[in-house]
Amino acid sequence: MSRPLVVIPTYNELENLADTVARVRAAVPAASVLVVDDSSPDGTGELADELAAGDPVVQVLHRTAKDGLGAAYLEAFAWALDRGFDPIVQLDADGSHLPEQLPRLLERLEATDAVGRADLVIGSRWIPGGSIENWPRRRELLSRWGSAYARAVLRLDTRDATAGYRAFRADALRRIRLEDVHTRGYGFQVDMLWHAREAGLTVAEVPVTFVERAHGRSKMSPAIVVEAMVRVSAWGIRSLFKRRPRRAAGSDGSSPSSHA
Repeated sequence: MSRPLVVIPTYNELENLADTVARVRAAVPAASVLVVDDSSPDGTGELADELAAGDPVVQVLHRTAKDGLGAAYLEAFAWALDRGFDPIVQLDADGSHLPEQLPRLLERLEATDAVGRADLVIGSRWIPGGSIENWPRRRELLSRWGSAYARAVLRLDTRDATAGYRAFRADALRRIRLEDVHTRGYGFQVDMLWHAREAGLTVAEVPVTFVERAHGRSKMSPAIVVEAMVRVSAWGIRSLFKRRPRRAAGSDGSSPSSHA
């Protein structure tokens, strides 16, 4: 692990950002932080600039419009790769991804097992040891169903296909061919995982606790979920006509696509 970067996309996260950045810096002092703000009207971007002014390893990307989570991450990935960061981590600003659990993702990324080191590590809610806190039952069922649907349609091994807490090797992002990832909304996480599978990457999962935000409002809506499921269905049909790369079989579940 040379120059880890934690990417934190924001839109109206004024109440959460400072605490999240501080916790990331405490959990992994060697990590830099990139806040990617989509012109938040509540002043999140200005707060990010203040945090960057007080800490040289915190930097800010200001985007001119709210263009979706996927667009923010793709711009951040390109920024990070140009500057030699490795690995590159996705982390939500709202406190749902516990920064204190970030070391376990990075440690798994560096671990070597029978199939070699992972290219991508996912913080998973749906493997043994993973959990959620303060979620209504309806939302839990929706999330579990979304992951199950994506796994079935796209033939993925990953248990938590929609999880957003992820650590990528820089080389893995290059192999995915980010220019071919076009999803900008909720389906971005599944889109990236599908491209990882198509690129033959080794994906592992580690258990994490997902905590419902304490401040602000969730950006999730039924329309976003429906759009994502439509896209997943289209990708599944498309994948039937594509040849998949050969990948080594693994014995612990961290093989070609995941640690289940």
